[in-house]
Amino acid sequence: MTNRIQLDNLEEYDDPAAYDQENNHYVGELPLLLEWTGKVNGPIIDLACGTGRLTLPLAKEGYQLIGIDVHKGMLEQAAKKAGKLNLDIQWLQQDCTNFQAGIRSPFIYMVGNSIQHFHTNEAQDQLLSSIKQHLQEDGIFIFDTRFPSAEELLQPATEEYWKTYMDGEYEVDVYTISRYDSLKQIQHYTTIRKYKDHSAIIIDEKVTNISLRCTYPLEMERLLKEHNLEIVNVYKDWKGTPLDSESDNMVYICRKLPPR
Repeated sequence: MTNRIQLDNLEEYDDPAAYDQENNHYVGELPLLLEWTGKVNGPIIDLACGTGRLTLPLAKEGYQLIGIDVHKGMLEQAAKKAGKLNLDIQWLQQDCTNFQAGIRSPFIYMVGNSIQHFHTNEAQDQLLSSIKQHLQEDGIFIFDTRFPSAEELLQPATEEYWKTYMDGEYEVDVYTISRYDSLKQIQHYTTIRKYKDHSAIIIDEKVTNISLRCTYPLEMERLLKEHNLEIVNVYKDWKGTPLDSESDNMVYICRKLPPR
C-alpha cells in the first residue's frame, strides 16, 4: 500500500478485456473533450487512461496523445487496440501522483471518476501538483467525480440492481452493495456480475471490490484553488448542464493560473 494511490484497490481492472466489453461502448465525455481540444495546440495527456476508451477516439481525430496509467494490463490492452488502428500513442505505466511525461501540455484530462482513487488529502495534493507541473500556463484540466449526495452515500447495504450488458453470448446483470465510511469519506463498493445463458440461467458469478474517495463541492473548490487551478465551469454531466443539488456527478473545467 502507498500513500499516493491504493495499489490493492484495482480489482475492477484485473480483466482488461472484460472491462472493455462492459465499458468501451460509452464515450459520452467525447463531445465536451473535443470542444476543448479544438482550443489547444500540443500533446494531450489522458491520466488514468485505462484501456484507451477516450485516448483512441481523440487520437483518431489527429491529436497527439500520451496515455498514463498505473495498471500494466490496462495499458497493454490499450496498446493492442491502438496497434490495430495504426494509432501512434505514447503509453506510460506510472503513478499519476508522480508522473513524468517529459513535456508541458496545454490540455490534461482524467475521466471515469478516476480522481476518486486518490483517498487521502496527501494523495490528492500529489496528484494535483503533478498535473500543475505538466500543464502549460493557461492550460486546461478536465475531470469528473461523483456528486456526494445523500442518495449516493446513504444507500442500504443490500444488493441493488445496477445495469445489464452483453459479454459475447452471455447477458450480464450487474448488482452493487455499498457502504460509506463517513470519517474517511470513502465509499466501499462490492460489484456482483451474474452471467446468464440463453435460458436466463445464472452460470457464473464474479465479485469485485473497489473503494472511492468522496469530495464535496466546497472542498474541491478550496483544493483546486490551493493548486492554482481556476474553476472555469462545473457541470452535472458531460452535456454541460449546470450543477445543482440533484446532481449525480460533477464535471470540472479548470485553467492553470499564472504563478501568484
